[in-house]
Amino acid sequence: MAVVTHMTDRRRTLPPQLSQLRDRSPRLAVGLMEGVVAAGIGLGSFAMLGMLLWISSPYPDSGPGGALHVAAALWLLAHGAELLRTDTLSGVPAPVGVTPLLLFALPAWLLHRAARDAAEWDVAGGGAVGGGAVARGREESVVSAVRGAWGGVVAGYVTVCAAAAGYASGGELRPSWWTVAVWPPLLAVVAAGAGVWTAYGCPREPLPPLVRRVLDALPAGVRRLAANGVLAAVVRAAGAGAAVLVGGGAVLVGVSLGWHGGAVRESFPQLTEGWSGRFAVLFLALALLPNAAVWGAAYALGPGFVLGTGHATGPLLSSPEPMLPPFPLLAAVPGAGPGTPLNWAAGVVPLAAGVVVAWFAVTAATVATRATAATPATVATSATVATSATVAPARVDAWSLLRTAGTVVLAAGLCGLGFSALAALAGGPLGVAALAAFGPVWWQTGPAAAGWVAGVGVPVAVGLRAWRVREPGGWKRWVGRCRTCLPSPKSCFSWLRSASPKAWFSWVRLPSPKARFSWVRLPRRRQRREPPSTVPDGSGFEPYDFLPSDSFNSAEDADPPEPPKKSA
Repeated sequence: MAVVTHMTDRRRTLPPQLSQLRDRSPRLAVGLMEGVVAAGIGLGSFAMLGMLLWISSPYPDSGPGGALHVAAALWLLAHGAELLRTDTLSGVPAPVGVTPLLLFALPAWLLHRAARDAAEWDVAGGGAVGGGAVARGREESVVSAVRGAWGGVVAGYVTVCAAAAGYASGGELRPSWWTVAVWPPLLAVVAAGAGVWTAYGCPREPLPPLVRRVLDALPAGVRRLAANGVLAAVVRAAGAGAAVLVGGGAVLVGVSLGWHGGAVRESFPQLTEGWSGRFAVLFLALALLPNAAVWGAAYALGPGFVLGTGHATGPLLSSPEPMLPPFPLLAAVPGAGPGTPLNWAAGVVPLAAGVVVAWFAVTAATVATRATAATPATVATSATVATSATVAPARVDAWSLLRTAGTVVLAAGLCGLGFSALAALAGGPLGVAALAAFGPVWWQTGPAAAGWVAGVGVPVAVGLRAWRVREPGGWKRWVGRCRTCLPSPKSCFSWLRSASPKAWFSWVRLPSPKARFSWVRLPRRRQRREPPSTVPDGSGFEPYDFLPSDSFNSAEDADPPEPPKKSA
């Protein structure tokens, strides 16, 4: 057995650039293979469905080549590309721009899964790669690994899309090249990026250099909101609001289909007679059900949707195109005329969306730390003495009222932007002239969604926040303060116990009749004044008795009185 020492075991180390190049090649190859496989699975699924419908059709108009051309065109339509139908009576190509959202979910899921698998292969070490990017822990290696997996999946998928577009251009449904150059690559970039991010555990760091430069260019207030978790709460609340809108629209569509059940059933034999054709119509209706849910949400928001140029359908007024083609989903469209209270009841959907957005915002704004156990915990010390640790009461740390309301407003704006994108994707042209506009108008639906969510969510969020941050027993103190300010009910109704009816109204102080009419000044009649009389009146006359004449004489004859004596 040979002994290996540090002198005999000498291995040649590669430079860092060559090592990164060696690790990057397997990553790119794995990502490229995953992207090609994902595109092949999606295209093969559409081809199998097209061949099945062609085989079961009693009157096939073309051979298997035509069915494969249609399958490739529909696969591109599922990515958001626009098609041109050339077999029209007028000879003018008619555009088909309504993307079935249910078919749109299949390529998005396949891309996400392919990118996640490619990134997980690199995270696990990649077999002969030698440890992988994460094992080395260098930021440059992580960025290189992400670029390899992401770029490989996108490159492989877009290559297959280009080949399918070239093949479908020879059929009756031809793709529009500018839409093929925009929408499938954009879907591949977004879905593959989400898959790689999921494979690395949804990390928030490290950010790509471009994203860092964009964040550094933002104002300090916006960066502070991102650090405090406000932006994450905004994204969650906006997603919940959009989900409630789409779910409510689906409920409205289901109710309308049940209400117009007879017209829906009659539309199938009007389109086709064979069972294979009816199955194809049913499959197309199921693929367009998410589109119908978005249309129902737009109807509930108020702007409604357009069924032909100049023919809008909304809860207040409905004027659909009178010559609509027979189709199960179009048979459930409300009739022409002004709206009724039954149509206005659709406004419950945006109300529910506003309440849900407010709930998510307040949940993020109030962080409660509550005890998990109500019983005291027993802690044994070194001296085997048991002590009880009482649990502290719950404490709630909440954002300010302005920040909570601002979170709801930002979530409403983001929800409006997202719903505008959904409305633009769910609608589009189905022909020329009258069918050039079909579906909700995105620039009307988005602001309506933002206005509904903000108008309902802000008051609800303020009330929920006040309820969450209330103190235990605060209502008792409030009632106590009200008792000190207001008289008690016993004193207010004590006059009912009085036996005298006069005492019942003793608190009523009515003014006297003279005081009530004191403000009335009636004119008085002037009295005529007489001149003063010079003859004295007899008011001071007093009667006296007559005396005899001798009494006067006796008074004169009497001696005068003696003067008073002087004292010694």
